[in-house]
Amino acid sequence: MKLTLATWDHDRVMALHDGRVTVPGVEFESHILPTGKLFPIAVQEARFDITELSVSSYVLQVSRGTSEYTAIPAFISRAFRHSGFFAREGSDIRTLGDLAGKRVGVPEYQMTAALWMRGLLTDEYGIDPAGIHWRTGALDQGVRHERLELDLPEGMVVEPIKDGETLQDLLLSGEIDGLLAPNPPRAFLEGDPRIRRILSDFGAEERAYHKRTGFFPIMHLVAVRKTLVDENPWLPEALMQGFTQARDMALERLRDVWLGSANRLSLPWLNESMEATIGAMGRDYWPYGFAANRAELDAVCRYSVQQYLAARRVKPEELFPESVRGGVPA
Repeated sequence: MKLTLATWDHDRVMALHDGRVTVPGVEFESHILPTGKLFPIAVQEARFDITELSVSSYVLQVSRGTSEYTAIPAFISRAFRHSGFFAREGSDIRTLGDLAGKRVGVPEYQMTAALWMRGLLTDEYGIDPAGIHWRTGALDQGVRHERLELDLPEGMVVEPIKDGETLQDLLLSGEIDGLLAPNPPRAFLEGDPRIRRILSDFGAEERAYHKRTGFFPIMHLVAVRKTLVDENPWLPEALMQGFTQARDMALERLRDVWLGSANRLSLPWLNESMEATIGAMGRDYWPYGFAANRAELDAVCRYSVQQYLAARRVKPEELFPESVRGGVPA
C-alpha cells in the first residue's frame, strides 16, 4: 500500500525517504517539511498517514481523546534545552529561579521545548507555571499562534502578542523579562549586547542534568493514523523496524565521518563533541523503544498535567500500540 510519510530532513529518517530503507508491504510518498509547517497540519488536519509529531501536542490530544493518530516509540527529535533561557542584559534575572513571577515569552505555550523547560523550572526551582505571565507569538520574525486551543485555569495568563510584534523585540524593550526559545533569537546570534543567556555554560548544565535524570529530552515521535493500524495490525512493528534501521544507518554514517582521516563535516571540534557525548551518555545515546524511555515519557505526561495542558494524567502505555511496547533494541 502507498502511504504518505511526512517529517523534516533529520538524518535519522532520510533513509526511509530516499528508499535506502524499505518497509515490507509499504510504498512511501515522501513529504519533507519543517516542523513549524508540519505540526499544525498534523494536529489540525491529520493530512498524512505517517507523520512526525510534537510529543507535547500528542499527549495533549490523547488526554482529550481527539488524536487521530497512535504512535511508535521512534523518537526522531531530541534536544537538551538549557541553552534556550534568555534575559535582557541589565535585568535582575541571574538564575532560572529568578523567572518566578516574571513576564516570560515563549513562541507557543504548548510546544514541547517549552514543556521541558517549564518542567525544569518546576522540578529544580519549584516554580508553578501559573505564577508566570506568559506572552506567546513569533520569536524574531513572522507570525505565530498556538496550534491547539488551551484550556487554562482561571487567573492564569497566557497572552498572545500582536501580529507584527516579536518576543525578541519585547524582551529588548523591557516589555517582557525573560524568554524561552527553541533556537537562539536573531539578535543574540548577531551579537546584540542587550540579550544574554541565563545559563552561560549550558553544555555543562545539560551534562549534569543528564547525569541526574538520565533524560535526553524527547521532542518528536512518529505518529501513524489510527484507522491504518486498526486495518493493518502489523504496521506499527514494521514501521518501528524501518525507523530503527534508518536511525542506525545515520549513526553509523556519523561514526564513519568522525573516525575518518579527513573531516567531512564543517565542525571544527567534531572529535571533542563525539567523545564528550559517548563519555557522558554511552554509545547508545539516541535510544528508541518504549522500555528504554518509559521514565522520560512519564515525566512528559506529568509535566503536561502540571502545566495545565493535558485534561488528565496520561499513562505512557496509552501512547503506543501494545505491539511496539516490547523489547525494541535501544
